Amino acid sequence: MAPEVIACEQQYDYSYDVRCDVWSLGITAIELADGDPPLSSMHPVKALFKIPRNPPPTLLHPEQWSRAFSHFIAQCLIKDFEKRPSVIHLLEHPFIRQAHGKEVALQKQLARLIYTQQQSGSIIKTRYERMHTRRPYVLHTKENTCMDDDLVNLEVLDEETIIHQLQTRFADLQIYTYVGDILIALNPFQNLSIYSPQFSKLYHGVKRASNPPHIFATADAAYQGMVTFSKDQCIIISGESGAGKTESAHLIVQHLTFLGKANNRALREKILQVNPLVEAFGNACTAINDNSSRFGKYLEMMFTPTGAVMGAKISEYLLEKSRVIKQAVGEKNFHIFYYIYAGLYHHKKLSEYSLPENKPPRYIDNETGSVMQDIISKESYRRQFAAIQHCFRIIGFSNDEVHSVYRILAGILNTGNIEFTAISSKHQTDKSEVPNGEALENAAALLSIGAEELQEALTSHCVVTRGETIIRTNTVDKAVDVRDAMSKALYGRLFSWIVNRINTLLQPDKNICNAESGMNVGILDIFGFENFKRNSFEQLCINIANEQIQFYFNQHIFALEQMEYQSEGIDAALVKYEDNRPLLDTFLQKPMGLLSLLDEESRFPQATDQTLVDKFEDNLRCKYFWRPKCVELCFGIQHYAGKVLYNACGFLEKNRDTLPADIVVLLRTSENKLLQQLFSSPLTKTGNLAQSRARVTAASRSLPPQLNAGRIKVDTMEMMRHPEETTNMKRQTVASYFRYSLMDLLSKMVVGQPHFVRCIKPNDDREAMKFCRERVLMQLRYTGILETVNIRRQGYSHRILFEEFLKRYYYLAFKAHQNPPATRESCATILEKVQLEKWVLGRTKVNL
Repeated sequence: MAPEVIACEQQYDYSYDVRCDVWSLGITAIELADGDPPLSSMHPVKALFKIPRNPPPTLLHPEQWSRAFSHFIAQCLIKDFEKRPSVIHLLEHPFIRQAHGKEVALQKQLARLIYTQQQSGSIIKTRYERMHTRRPYVLHTKENTCMDDDLVNLEVLDEETIIHQLQTRFADLQIYTYVGDILIALNPFQNLSIYSPQFSKLYHGVKRASNPPHIFATADAAYQGMVTFSKDQCIIISGESGAGKTESAHLIVQHLTFLGKANNRALREKILQVNPLVEAFGNACTAINDNSSRFGKYLEMMFTPTGAVMGAKISEYLLEKSRVIKQAVGEKNFHIFYYIYAGLYHHKKLSEYSLPENKPPRYIDNETGSVMQDIISKESYRRQFAAIQHCFRIIGFSNDEVHSVYRILAGILNTGNIEFTAISSKHQTDKSEVPNGEALENAAALLSIGAEELQEALTSHCVVTRGETIIRTNTVDKAVDVRDAMSKALYGRLFSWIVNRINTLLQPDKNICNAESGMNVGILDIFGFENFKRNSFEQLCINIANEQIQFYFNQHIFALEQMEYQSEGIDAALVKYEDNRPLLDTFLQKPMGLLSLLDEESRFPQATDQTLVDKFEDNLRCKYFWRPKCVELCFGIQHYAGKVLYNACGFLEKNRDTLPADIVVLLRTSENKLLQQLFSSPLTKTGNLAQSRARVTAASRSLPPQLNAGRIKVDTMEMMRHPEETTNMKRQTVASYFRYSLMDLLSKMVVGQPHFVRCIKPNDDREAMKFCRERVLMQLRYTGILETVNIRRQGYSHRILFEEFLKRYYYLAFKAHQNPPATRESCATILEKVQLEKWVLGRTKVNL
């Protein structure tokens, strides 16, 4: 009876080495269908395996041959990265050991068997077993034809054509479009059902052209690049405030978690809860965005060498602490204050945290007078509180830690309600006092410190002169400043502690994999460019950060690419682009840059915001800076995204960010262990709480014995200093923290291979599916999209060293046992063999 041949067709993921071994055996036929990509590492390949039911009886025992061969093929087809055997293990497989050196004989026997069957006229019974394959998700236009997914492929290349293309796609719910390897994402301002697990499967290790553009495709490209090249990756999400950056970051984390499935399901759940928790504390409602990031976030997802997620780490930058004490008209405080208030109200626990039911605390009150009504009636606040509690629990915070966090938040709200009045006496005319002690008592109780000591720290301060400690009283304005500085410091350090705690709970398990041997995919989600009716110090820092991100984009897309072509000897026309390096120098250079001038003026006690603006005008003589006439305390900057007018009122005070030493020492005496830790740990150069747990000395646990009516009579500046803290750290300003933050952020980004997501805001009204051509066109212009299309169209976005190219693809043109040299000629042989188009060979690299 003729043998039955089983043909099984399916897409599988193979590692390069395993494929080479299977290919070289010559027994299993691995065939590429028309249109399939070349065999490349970690890429799905359509394979056709023909396994004889009755193998030839010679050489190997038939039953052993069949069993060994079937088991070997099964081992090769294991898709789980963690369970897939290595090449070394496969080489020790019984089938390989028995077949070694007999490949030619086996091939001849199979050929003779097939020939005999054909000559005898036997009918080969074939059963095809086709498993479910991926089906691409395709949206069609009204004309029922597919739109072009990549702007690089447009026949006519001008602004009008590009804007028409984007608008047409947007009308058909195609919010994503490629520019070469860059993704443009238009915010639809509505939920789209294209982010389910089924869509995650569509964008798992397939060719980019197989599916429409998608944020998952960018995440997949970063993941595959990391696993294939063993190189860290970085995804930079940029765009204006309200363009959808935060949501894009969520989706990328979601897809990377799907791709890096680890055996530890709890770890995956923890990583997915990180963003919601951090954003509850770091995001707020602004005039143009209901969920605006008020800090910079760089999330690093860590993977094993085989691609399984094993941990995560967050780096946070420049939290907008001033929002705690004051918000602009139409804006709100950080989300967490409303969530916790609503949650405690509905759990009838407001009294436990000394929070009133009828009148909102000053820090969250607004001009509309509707805050309490919103807290009571908004179902979303209550749901968010439950979600935050869930996040804390899943990530691993203890009940005591969460309780301490809530007490500190409530303590901040009560601190904001402390009021001061001026009193006069024979010797003092500028002294302040607290007329109503309720808020003071509540704040002190929640922070576990003495109420009398708190009042003294708020209404007076110590000055050490020539070894003597002099107690000076604070005016009402000064007392208010100290109160607000304390609230900002409490919130800022609490936020840093939460981030550090998350990093500790999500650090890789050393038993699974050493963190140093793993790889990372970093995701940058930073506050977007802002231009309000009134722009202050916060907007200046935010916009400088966006200038830096734009410069990084320009360097990678234009400058470095053109340098690459020149070094490789490739003929490519230069593309003109708007270089914002001169403006960055205006901000960052020393000693005459804007930030250096700001720090210099902040060191002078008698300096005012007026003298600061005058100093800017005298020293910043460039086309990017101007001083408007008849507008005091204002100056203008010509940013890459347009002109912005800044109001310098409060610049010096915000930059100094002074926290009196008396407050620090007092908070170190708290009976709340978490609060002790917050003010006993040093700050890093970026202004965040140090990751390492600080040792709380005996001196910092209790007040010194030298007391006079509750007043400390020691050098409190020395008390404040942590053993690890340098003298310099006391004089750090927000501008210096900002400068170090940019340096730290860039040092993380430059390590990885970058992937860019350009978020575009289609309208300023946050209206669903509304496309404003002028608004979109302006963003396309200042982000350099037209120039990007140009350079991507005429350039080569994929560049591979000859050695790497030969290592990955040599078997497409050479025998398995051959070892071709890593030369231009060898690479050209492979490229010509597979009939690939649009390639050029440089001096050291293949350019595709």
